[in-house]
Amino acid sequence: MEALAPYRRIAEKIKQRITRGDLRPGDQIPSVREIMRTEGVSTATATRVAAVLRAEGFAETVPGIGTVVAQPRNLTTGPDRLQMLRATGDGLRPGERTEIIGASLVPAPRHVADALDLDEGADVVRRQRAYYDDLGVVALSTSWLPGQLASAAPELLEAAPLPKMTFGLVEERTGRRAVKRRDVVAIKPVPEDAAALLDLAAGTPALTMTNYYWDQHGNATEYAEDYLGHDRPLFAEYDLD
Repeated sequence: MEALAPYRRIAEKIKQRITRGDLRPGDQIPSVREIMRTEGVSTATATRVAAVLRAEGFAETVPGIGTVVAQPRNLTTGPDRLQMLRATGDGLRPGERTEIIGASLVPAPRHVADALDLDEGADVVRRQRAYYDDLGVVALSTSWLPGQLASAAPELLEAAPLPKMTFGLVEERTGRRAVKRRDVVAIKPVPEDAAALLDLAAGTPALTMTNYYWDQHGNATEYAEDYLGHDRPLFAEYDLD
């Protein structure tokens, strides 16, 4: 695997500190001089670090103060929350909160049954939640899980936050660890039951992220549908082999 460019490598280290909460919104990021001293790089390389952080929404320039940590405004998707949960024990970014809209055992609609490799009408857990930050709704998220998981983890049927999220609770109770996922991004009309929560008219085209998860045995563990809040961008970043 090709190594990251020095400025990218340093930016990644700072982004990890921000994600962990070591650097909070309003904190100054390491200065050009500090980066040069600690990383042993040139002025040009150190200067590009701040540019990367600003471009990706992790930092902003405040007149008279300098470059500080910004509260990221990008959508945090289910996979992002899983990564944060495993890294920090918390699936929420600083400043975010979640509201559980509902949790119940329901018959699986056809598309959910197909995603979870179940018969249509089989019992499935349906959990719906909304994520908010200081700008309003981040996303409306609906998770569907095989109904038998509720026997091992009855909390799935309670309309209350799960300290370890669905991923962590299922793994803790059953040993089934999410190890593979598929993401599908699409524009879909906002359904009636989501319109008021998203503050959009029913039928309005909205950006969506659908996630499929499988455990270490290749069995489907969760299917999730997220409708993004208005004007919420979606981005992804990957290491390439």
